[in-house]
Amino acid sequence: MNIIFKRVPTHQVDFINLVKQLDTTLAETDGDEHEFYHQFNGLDTLKHRLVGYHEEIPVAIGAIKELTPTCVEVKRMFTVPEYRGQGIGSRLLTELELWAKELDYEKSALETGKRQPDAIALYEKNGYARIQNYGQYKGQENSVCFEKLL
Repeated sequence: MNIIFKRVPTHQVDFINLVKQLDTTLAETDGDEHEFYHQFNGLDTLKHRLVGYHEEIPVAIGAIKELTPTCVEVKRMFTVPEYRGQGIGSRLLTELELWAKELDYEKSALETGKRQPDAIALYEKNGYARIQNYGQYKGQENSVCFEKLL
């Protein structure tokens, strides 16, 4: 499947619309913990955003933001349900990692939820190793954190 990834500005409509779909999905998955996680996902902190398009239709999003001077954090990864299982998530993750390398970062880190086994499998398949929960995720039972050298 031909997917074109585009770097987009902060308030690009396709990115925002897919973030809304992601947030709806996470609200169901996270339940009572959703508000805790949601507070760390503000769009204004995301300077580097991608939208994946299939025949002009937005089908996937992802972003990176600086975690430390040498490490980015992967944020807002989402593929619309009808496009899942086709390798788009892995390709999106690779595009984000290449962008991070362009920006001279050495590592990539991320957090996902234990109730998201498909996300966990995606990150492990793409070479991410589990690490101790970092930052605001320390002590969070539902959180799983990962890291990868770029």
